[in-house]
Amino acid sequence: MTELSAAWRDHRAYLVNLAYQMLGDIGEAEDVAQEAFLRLSRTDGIDDVRGWLTVVAGRLCLDQLRSARERLETPLPPDQDVAVAQDPADRVTLDDEVSHALMETLRRLSPGERVAFVLHDVFALPFEEIAETVGRPVGTCRQLARRARAKFTEAAPRPTDVARDEHQRVTEAFIAACSNGDLQALAAVLDPAVWGVGTVLADPTPPPQVNHGPHDVATNLLRYLGPGATVVTGAPGEPVLLAFAEGRLFAVVVLTIRDGRILKIEATANPSARFAPRQP
Repeated sequence: MTELSAAWRDHRAYLVNLAYQMLGDIGEAEDVAQEAFLRLSRTDGIDDVRGWLTVVAGRLCLDQLRSARERLETPLPPDQDVAVAQDPADRVTLDDEVSHALMETLRRLSPGERVAFVLHDVFALPFEEIAETVGRPVGTCRQLARRARAKFTEAAPRPTDVARDEHQRVTEAFIAACSNGDLQALAAVLDPAVWGVGTVLADPTPPPQVNHGPHDVATNLLRYLGPGATVVTGAPGEPVLLAFAEGRLFAVVVLTIRDGRILKIEATANPSARFAPRQP
């Protein structure tokens, strides 16, 4: 396996998730990750590949957010439809199962606040690295994150730092294992007593699918969330994951985490969206 292939396997899922938290659009998040890896392929001698990719992806997202804001703030010609101003890069629209209050708050953050908050409070990056991404002093980045945090506190209580770090570690491992189709790695983040229940959206609606134990739960998960699907965190600090295929949302997954492992998984899935043929 080449170094680039190893980096793709180890960091792509993380990078798409990071970009999605900033942009709120799965297609754009995947494009950002693709561009970051393209730039990596042209660069030699990087010691911290994950850190380098994080900085590059953060800058790409910040550029998109700023560009979107500029377009929204630019007056439209009289004959131009107002709907054109609604750019996907400055919207966050998720399934009804997801916390709307948190995501609406994220949408209202300035580009700098959004990037600083996501990188620090969601992905636990130090402000020194965030300053390099945002291109502002460390103190300014702290203020940006503090302002964003205050807005989130008004929308919903924040988890403790310990709970946040545990949630981040477990969900990141879960997402990476699904992305790579790694049954062993996926089972490793599941509690020995884990059980999963899946509701399939179909007509007629079949009975809920229930599985018990790491092996059976992981095997069933990879049928839907394995390679070919893109899984991201639904809302900062929330144990909700969203699964996309070809840009279509096809599943919402809620995790219950206990003592560093996943104890319960509740999924609502639409298989017809997951396995729909690619549009020409």
